[in-house]
Amino acid sequence: MPLPERAHGTPAFERTWTVRLGDTDVGDRLRLDAVARYLQDIAFDQLDASDDGHLHGAWIVRRTVIDVLRPIVFRENVTLQRWSSALSNRWCNMRVRIEGDRGGLIETEAFLIHIDPTTGRPSRMTDRFMAPMLEHTTEHRLRWKAHLHPFDDAAETRSTAFATRSTDFDRLGHVNNAIYWQPVEDALAEDPAFVAKPHRAIVEHVGAVLQGDDVRVRSHRDGDTLHLQIDTATASSALVRVESLVSEMSSGQGA
Repeated sequence: MPLPERAHGTPAFERTWTVRLGDTDVGDRLRLDAVARYLQDIAFDQLDASDDGHLHGAWIVRRTVIDVLRPIVFRENVTLQRWSSALSNRWCNMRVRIEGDRGGLIETEAFLIHIDPTTGRPSRMTDRFMAPMLEHTTEHRLRWKAHLHPFDDAAETRSTAFATRSTDFDRLGHVNNAIYWQPVEDALAEDPAFVAKPHRAIVEHVGAVLQGDDVRVRSHRDGDTLHLQIDTATASSALVRVESLVSEMSSGQGA
């Protein structure tokens, strides 16, 4: 299913910048982990410009969907537009469209949970903060529904170690959500032809990776779909699916 379009008249928060060398792979393609960082950057920029934004500085990313419709490349100037597509009073879906001046196009949607930084529990957003989102959305009882599911213990998978570094941990004390996209990139690097086609990548966070955790990545391919599960010694921390969008777009169902 395509990601929801921005309704007519819905304002979007906008930023522009240039894709830098550290954001791209050996073929000049904007990497998925860089896209995830872009989503963080524009989110905090929008907080700075929002009423009561200073009261909403702590968020958990529960799911990120990235649709790479046309690759964005090194030194391409990109415009990011961000808006809400649905919400409840403690979480929201935020859409970001990334469009390049050379024709690149990436559509994203993230399920974000507002948390109390002291308790770490979901926390109600203020009425003032929610007002612009409520005005331009119709879904105000957003509920979480998982798109991905853990591997069957009996499933035949490939397992590789993933070493975390001190630079991977953010102010919340766990691995930053953009880092989870690095093993996805490692897996995709083995099949460059896959990322040259329109594709969708989904990461759902089901736990945290803390400093000192032993992390392993389990993976298996199912035709044009890549599945990954990022595990610590005690639990899963993220589930991943990357799939081709070619069939959907050719049938007129793609974004």
